[in-house]
Amino acid sequence: MFSIIQAAGWPIWPLIACSIVALAIVIERFISLKTAKVAPPRLLDEVLSVTKSTVPGPDVVAQLEKNSALGQVLASGLRAVNANPHCTEDDLRATMEGSGRLVAQRLEQYLSALGTIASAAPMLGLFGTVVGMIEIFGSQAPGSTGGGNPAQLAHGISIALYNTAFGLVVAIPALIFWRYFRGRVDAYLLTLELSSEHLVRHLKALRK
Repeated sequence: MFSIIQAAGWPIWPLIACSIVALAIVIERFISLKTAKVAPPRLLDEVLSVTKSTVPGPDVVAQLEKNSALGQVLASGLRAVNANPHCTEDDLRATMEGSGRLVAQRLEQYLSALGTIASAAPMLGLFGTVVGMIEIFGSQAPGSTGGGNPAQLAHGISIALYNTAFGLVVAIPALIFWRYFRGRVDAYLLTLELSSEHLVRHLKALRK
């Protein structure tokens, strides 16, 4: 592996840095976007059960907020009702939407960086290719000290090809994971939105 890096020349180092950052983001997102941390399947049913007859107190709401991202959104609605039992349905929705936007920002964290790496890696590989081609033509220029040197010609070609290949090796997995995480976040956001709407209707019926 080290011999390949040596053969690819200095243009490969930015690609190596991009690959390390992309790997770190993928690992972090896999940990942060676990279902148990974002939207536990039975959490909404448990909240509806607890609020069947009355809105729970601040201690229960605080525990719910710490449970998950969905818990944070649902807790914001319960807290709004505790603070003002006569708050309107629009105010309740606005409060939960504000909390949802904060959660959405946290779920989408680092995804733009991963997408940027997926877009930039082929360009960095192309840059390395151009550097290799410049070295090839420079070595073959009339009057150059290495003119006609096969070893120098082979070195320039290796720089060009290795950088092109490594750029694609970094970009393709980064793009795949970006699309995967993007779809996962969108699914979570839909779950949060539907759960919030369900709780709003439930609280409205409870206060009648």
